[in-house]
Amino acid sequence: MAHEVHDRLLVIDSHVDIPWPNGPAFTADGPRCVDLPKVRRGGVGAVCFAAYIPQGRRDEAGNAEARGRALAMLDTIVAMGGAEGAVVASSADAIEAAHRAGRFAVIPAVENGTALGGDLALLDEFAARGVRYMTLTHNGHNALADAAIPRADLGDGPTEHGGLSALGRDAIGRMNRLGILIDVSHAAKSTMMQAVALSRTPIVATHSCARALCDHPRNLDDEQLDAMRDAGGLVQITMVSAFLRRGAKPSEVNVGTIADHVDYVAGRIGIDHVGIGTDFDGGGGVAGYMHAGQTPGLTAELASRGYDETALGKIWGGNFLRVLRVAERERQAA
Repeated sequence: MAHEVHDRLLVIDSHVDIPWPNGPAFTADGPRCVDLPKVRRGGVGAVCFAAYIPQGRRDEAGNAEARGRALAMLDTIVAMGGAEGAVVASSADAIEAAHRAGRFAVIPAVENGTALGGDLALLDEFAARGVRYMTLTHNGHNALADAAIPRADLGDGPTEHGGLSALGRDAIGRMNRLGILIDVSHAAKSTMMQAVALSRTPIVATHSCARALCDHPRNLDDEQLDAMRDAGGLVQITMVSAFLRRGAKPSEVNVGTIADHVDYVAGRIGIDHVGIGTDFDGGGGVAGYMHAGQTPGLTAELASRGYDETALGKIWGGNFLRVLRVAERERQAA
């Protein structure tokens, strides 16, 4: 029964990495956690593929390298949408249209605002390539904001900006105007709370978990969850094992552990504010759910806990489409 429900859902995974620079083909059923054969087997209708830029030094050479990598990765992601049976979908309507047509939707995203290399004009280029969200930081502070996990090897202290920098505040304003969602996964609590207060559109955490269940700096505490709810935001539960249970290996957690975090967030801030972002091909994966082809197992676990088809539709895609549409309306009004 749960599998029949799963087949009717528009399943959107809000955060997946791509192998770089020379990963296995997207069209082959190979070692990637997410490729076309696996998403088809797993009933996954759309995925946000992230151009991940590791935090490097913020000198002229480092900034140029970050910008170049980001644009090259986005070109690769857009090319994935040209595969047979796939399409790049850069609006909520386009994602739904792809699903109705039986096509897999590729949604471009950027992970780590250091990709801008300090140049906010690049946000316009990202938007032109279909980017729907940008994660403000990764591990290590950058020119926009403080990160949840500083990088001592890059000279980071506990804080650099006290949250958002002036450039980071300007970036949020420009992202709002362009319809690019602000992703606060990896961000320090100060950064996240300031972003929620500043943004004119809902904030998302595309791949994070509940700190009440796993005390890890990458996770969101109750105050942060409440702020997300109050701003109409969205927390996409991820499946990096150490974020699900402190110190756990992938073999030590499973879909039940993921569902525990869904339960907690839905119970505290409501079913309209929770979803799934696996972080597949970027460290995500638990026992029994190590690739996109195994996605129905999580739906079955959630259904066994009493989530009906309406609730499952919200968790698996409806909530993400909601925040995309708010961002799109803000862009049109700008």
